[in-house]
Amino acid sequence: MYGQPALKVGGKWLACIASHSSAESNTLVVRLDFEDRDALIADDPRTYYLKPHYEGYPSVLVRLALIDDDALHDLLQSAWRTVTASSPKRTSHTRPSRRRKSVP
Repeated sequence: MYGQPALKVGGKWLACIASHSSAESNTLVVRLDFEDRDALIADDPRTYYLKPHYEGYPSVLVRLALIDDDALHDLLQSAWRTVTASSPKRTSHTRPSRRRKSVP
C-alpha cells in the first residue's frame, strides 16, 4: 500500500508499513476498530501510538522495535478478526459454480 509492503485478506488491508511522514520509522499500521485501538494506546502508549493523519482510520501505529513476537501475533489475529468481520459473507448464491451445465 502506498509503495510499502502490506498484508491483505480478501483484498482488504490488514497491516502495512507506515508510509505517512508523521509516523516514526520502523512503524507498522495495523487495522483495528477504534475501541480496541484506544484501549491498546491507553495500556501501552510506548508501543502503540497515533498521529493526527491516522485518527480517522480504524488502525493503530505500532513501534516494531518495542513489540514482542507474541503481542504482534495477537495483534495481527485481532486485525484479521476485524477485517473478516467487516467483510460480507459469501453464500452459495454469490459463489460461482464450478460445475459445467450439461447441454441437452
